[in-house]
Amino acid sequence: MPPELEHRVTCALDELLAARGLTLTQLSALVGVSVANLSVLKNDRAKAIRFSTLTAICDVLDCQVGDLLVVRPPGA
Repeated sequence: MPPELEHRVTCALDELLAARGLTLTQLSALVGVSVANLSVLKNDRAKAIRFSTLTAICDVLDCQVGDLLVVRPPGA
């Protein structure tokens, strides 16, 4: 895939979980999303995320979307 077509969105889920003392398994139970799907998101392999999932994660982690998803600068 040409670099200009690659997405540059990264997920800060690890950092947010650590800051709140939660594990991925605990978040999964609280949000109602499988550990496997959260792992895909956490490891920056997700191609999409449902707004309902994003809302649930942000509610549980008491954060904003911009705290969870960050756009890297080009070439970074």
